[in-house]
Amino acid sequence: MAAVAYAAWLAIGAFGRPYNFFDMKIYHGAVVWWASGHELYEFIAPGTTLGFTYPPFGGLVMLPMAHLPVELAGIVNALASVAALAVVLAGLLRPIVDRLGWPLWFTVGLATPLAVAIEPARETLGYGQVNLLLFALIMADLIGLRWRSRRGTHIAPSDGPLLRFVYSGAWAGVGIGLATAVKLTPALFIAYLMITRQWRAATTAIGTVIAVTLGSFAVVGTESRAYFGGVLWQTERVGAADMTPNQSLAGLLARLYDSIETPGLLWLAFSVLMLAVGLSRAVNARADGDELTAFTLVGLTANVISPISWTHHLVWVIPAIIVLADAAVRRRDASRGLAQRSGQSGYGGPPGVTGLRPPIWYPTLTGLRHGAAAIGLYLLFLISPIWPYEHQLPEVSHYQDGLFGALMENSLALALILLVAALPWRPGAEPAFYGDRFGRQAVPGVRR
Repeated sequence: MAAVAYAAWLAIGAFGRPYNFFDMKIYHGAVVWWASGHELYEFIAPGTTLGFTYPPFGGLVMLPMAHLPVELAGIVNALASVAALAVVLAGLLRPIVDRLGWPLWFTVGLATPLAVAIEPARETLGYGQVNLLLFALIMADLIGLRWRSRRGTHIAPSDGPLLRFVYSGAWAGVGIGLATAVKLTPALFIAYLMITRQWRAATTAIGTVIAVTLGSFAVVGTESRAYFGGVLWQTERVGAADMTPNQSLAGLLARLYDSIETPGLLWLAFSVLMLAVGLSRAVNARADGDELTAFTLVGLTANVISPISWTHHLVWVIPAIIVLADAAVRRRDASRGLAQRSGQSGYGGPPGVTGLRPPIWYPTLTGLRHGAAAIGLYLLFLISPIWPYEHQLPEVSHYQDGLFGALMENSLALALILLVAALPWRPGAEPAFYGDRFGRQAVPGVRR
């Protein structure tokens, strides 16, 4: 594990950018300004045109760090984010390592530094962002749905009311609601819950958003009115659409058109298409018993259709890599079983003919494309080839380095679109079905 952690550290130094908690300095400066009696959204960081862009609830959550030096606040955020990532990886990897017989915490100990090394995680930590914490809130609801589908299996007679409530998964939806109250893009998960008729979780998420928002109005009414009445719609506060780190569909189209602004109607048309593809594939993944892939597809779709998706927002490639790697292992194991059965019974040949079976190399190659996709996706986000080809209009055209340079500058956005369209799901991998009245049988499209 130490060797993997050291290799991850070297990779961050080789492929990452200089990090100095740039975004954390803005947040910290804003809450210090606010705590001293000024208006939160009037703050502009010295030497920049950037201010606080989160909803008022986000400001309330960050307000305690006004009492810390900015460097310490950044370190605390980084430690909390890495801890949250490790817990999330433990939850996501547990069904896989239990099936394979691997030790959970050793696997998590290897996976965590590997995940930290890639672009979304290292940018989140280095800039003092909150994306890994929001990712953990949303994934907590996935775990809650999983526990709810196995109602009672975790609960011992000696458990108290609190543990019974936790293991019941009845709270699923709270994490998505809190994440939506801090950053609006997780609202797509609420739409997904409604489409898949997970009414209890959807209602809990909506109720959480409403409660938090109304609570913010009650506590900081001036800031809430300023945010929802104006700041929310001031897109120029976050930067130009064509900026290289914006790897959303809107950023891709702006750079392809070599324009600071995104072509609006074209972006809207393609966004609706990607929304339909992403949500429909998520619904089908869940119906086939793979809730992790369903959540991953929703998160990736949100990254694609959001007007701004900085590279530190793209944390959903982490579960995408896990899904691809597990799909490769599952297909390899299934092909081995097929080869063994065919060798014993003559499976695969016509009646009366025995001995026909797949070639001996068949299990090795089965799942190869999924394994190669997992490795390729990891290496793409580890190396992050967008930065050597970063350009800024109007000084430099996005086609300054030709077609190859344009491809590299948009490579992460293209990978996201490809994942939304083609990420495989694993039938029966980890169903999280439940229904308030009908139970699992009520889920359409479930393969029995």
